[in-house]
Amino acid sequence: MSIWKRISSIFRSEQEQPVVKESNPLEDTQVGDIINVDLEEYIVSGKITYFDRGFPPHRIAYYLQNGTAISCLLVEKGRTYECFNCQFVEGSLDSPHDVPTTLDVNGDVTYKLDNQRSDLIRVEGNTDFRANEEVMIWRYFGPEGQYFFLQWQDGKFVATEGNKTPASQITFMKGSRQ
Repeated sequence: MSIWKRISSIFRSEQEQPVVKESNPLEDTQVGDIINVDLEEYIVSGKITYFDRGFPPHRIAYYLQNGTAISCLLVEKGRTYECFNCQFVEGSLDSPHDVPTTLDVNGDVTYKLDNQRSDLIRVEGNTDFRANEEVMIWRYFGPEGQYFFLQWQDGKFVATEGNKTPASQITFMKGSRQ
């Protein structure tokens, strides 16, 4: 090896390496990845990212599939991450103007409205919503850490009910992509 090749390899090795962005699985999980929640493994079949114009995403919904059963992992980003393991609920409302501040579900649980907002969404995979449109969201809280989420887009309501799950109890694995 010539002296010039050695000198050039020394200079190349001293150059700063580009900074690699650290991955956050709570936000970076993609369709086809695997999520383990409460000792059950699911494949991510859809992903909805909620955001306000000009601001970073603040909520992500992962549609999880285990066999034929489909559930939802909702991740809300604030000072810390709040994760909710939810099941879809059947029901009916006609208009977003009819949404009450108190919900009585099957006479068993009563939920009170916590907050309401409208967000734009990005969609990947199989979900209930269209991408790049606005969604109205109502968040209710109930007894014993139960939560109810109601979402509306262009005449369609989607309701989920679930419990808060600590982020430390959720594990993420990358799926094989081709």
